[in-house]
Amino acid sequence: MKKILLLFILTTAVTGCQRSQLEIGLNPKSGSDAAGFALLSQKNGLVELSVTIRGLDEGTHAIHLHEKADCSSEDGKSTGGHWNPTFETHGAWGSETGYHKGDIGNFDVGADGIGRVYFETDEWCIGCEDDTKNILGKAIIVHQGADDFISQPSGAAGARISCAGILE
Repeated sequence: MKKILLLFILTTAVTGCQRSQLEIGLNPKSGSDAAGFALLSQKNGLVELSVTIRGLDEGTHAIHLHEKADCSSEDGKSTGGHWNPTFETHGAWGSETGYHKGDIGNFDVGADGIGRVYFETDEWCIGCEDDTKNILGKAIIVHQGADDFISQPSGAAGARISCAGILE
């Protein structure tokens, strides 16, 4: 009986966590040297994104999720526009005036050319049935410049310099 109870507790603990994890490579686009990796994990309804990328110019760069996990074109435009399943205007994440579900934001890069991003949200999921939350089949794009959070529909962030498809 104790073994059955212990097995039930362990099964409940494991299935209750609902943990998913993906590691994907970011590859250079638009003649850049920007490459790195992204880790995506989901636990208890919260998705975490951690990105490390090298080969960037010093300064501020934008990072977004785009519509399609298709990084086949040299300029990264095969990924389509920002992922925007709720048809909002472009803006800073959490803005009362609207934002795309792919509007992650900006990050700074030092003289060493290395950038790091950490982002978490309950507005995404990895492989769930909700098309307004599911990030599988989307792409991570790093841009040459900063997002101005005003220009529509993309934030005027410049060339797409690194790309990774979010695939299992």
